[in-house]
Amino acid sequence: MAVVTEQFTPARRGKIALWWLIASEVMIFGGAIGSYIMARAAGPGWSAEAAHLSTPLATINTFVLLTSSMTMAMAFAAYQKMDQRGVRKFLLLTILLGLAFLGIKAYEYTSHIMEGAVPWSGSFWSFYYMLTGLHALHVLAGIVVNFILLLAAGKGLNTGYRIEVAGLYWHFVDIVWIFLFPLLYLSY
Repeated sequence: MAVVTEQFTPARRGKIALWWLIASEVMIFGGAIGSYIMARAAGPGWSAEAAHLSTPLATINTFVLLTSSMTMAMAFAAYQKMDQRGVRKFLLLTILLGLAFLGIKAYEYTSHIMEGAVPWSGSFWSFYYMLTGLHALHVLAGIVVNFILLLAAGKGLNTGYRIEVAGLYWHFVDIVWIFLFPLLYLSY
């Protein structure tokens, strides 16, 4: 009796590795968001702190991030059509939108810090900086990955399945923001 082993392609291995990464990230963000919800439900005074956040800026940031999700999907569609120019164009747009998101977030942080709202100002601000800071680090990681793919595509290298895997990660980061936006900015 012969034993048949299944050979995984690099694309399949990459997707499996990414889904494991996303599963671990879901546990990290889920625990942090769950802790925030429980702490907020247990104590008064959080609404007054949350009222200091800029809902218009966060709304713009939500639009920027969702648009970047669209450009990431368009980069993958261009890859499927073997359109290297389209891949480069949409990856660059995704990177620029990610940088715009981080720029707006940096402006928000600076404004809050100038007003004296720092992570040790209270429980709300501790959760705010922890949740949004952790999310911003993930956006930065996605930008770095997309930049590496952009350089590879610029040199004519086949980016292959890596664009799809990077896109899955990018969409995950967007979904996390979809949870953070109402919890932090719309719940006062």
